[in-house]
Amino acid sequence: MSGRTEPTTSALAQPLRAPSPGLVALYLGLLVLGAVVGAAGALVQPGWFPGGLLLALAAEAGLFLGAARAVGRRGGAVAPAVGWAVAVLLLTTSRPEGDFLFAAGSGSYLFLLGGIAVAVICATLAPVRQPDGDAVRLGK
Repeated sequence: MSGRTEPTTSALAQPLRAPSPGLVALYLGLLVLGAVVGAAGALVQPGWFPGGLLLALAAEAGLFLGAARAVGRRGGAVAPAVGWAVAVLLLTTSRPEGDFLFAAGSGSYLFLLGGIAVAVICATLAPVRQPDGDAVRLGK
């Protein structure tokens, strides 16, 4: 025996496990919260342009980054982003009566495209799970 310890297997090599019911409930709650923020942003952004647009995008970024930091995984940012996208896409359709929520103006397009950009940025900046131990670090 040379005294060397066998390296532990990577977290990527471990079998997948089903998420706990608490984590599933948390992600569903974040999905609904993202839909609420998307609907509120869709109503606020045309009312107080440009302040409403900045307020809606700031609320979206705060929710996504806050959820990602609270959960400690990228899924914390992705779940409300999916809820936001579904809500906003459903609100972009016009009704048979001719009613619509998003006018064909620069504010609406900035809200849609800016919201998508904020979602991607927040999901990219979210913390990722790292394996534990010194054996998984380079140069150790």
